[in-house]
Amino acid sequence: MRHYLIVLGTSVALAGCVSTARTTATSVSSVEPASRAQIIDALAGGLFGAIDDGQAGRADRMLALEAEYRALEHTPAGQTVPWRSERSALSGEVTAAQPYRVGSQDCRPYAHKVNRGGETRTARGTACRNADGSWTPLT
Repeated sequence: MRHYLIVLGTSVALAGCVSTARTTATSVSSVEPASRAQIIDALAGGLFGAIDDGQAGRADRMLALEAEYRALEHTPAGQTVPWRSERSALSGEVTAAQPYRVGSQDCRPYAHKVNRGGETRTARGTACRNADGSWTPLT
């Protein structure tokens, strides 16, 4: 009987760990932002803004920031979200790590690698998810 209680207690404890991990992973994509413009505004230039030397046009910035949003919101940890401009020599990829919780906010570290004419620049940072579904980079 004692052995049974130990096994039962261990099973319950492990089930709680699995449930917590699932909640954290799925809570990242539970709310969608109101609009495409809201995504870009909330990212406030994102990591792309730290890499861009001011030569990227609005359409290229939009592609880069949308890739950041997709990586943060929808992509499993470690998978990349590639993007490529049809107008210029810019391309890049965004990779987000496992989300974690700070208080009531989900946050994710991520990296953005940008290629321009054979030169590659990389920026790393963390963004936290707002109640409306948008992401705000930590500064």
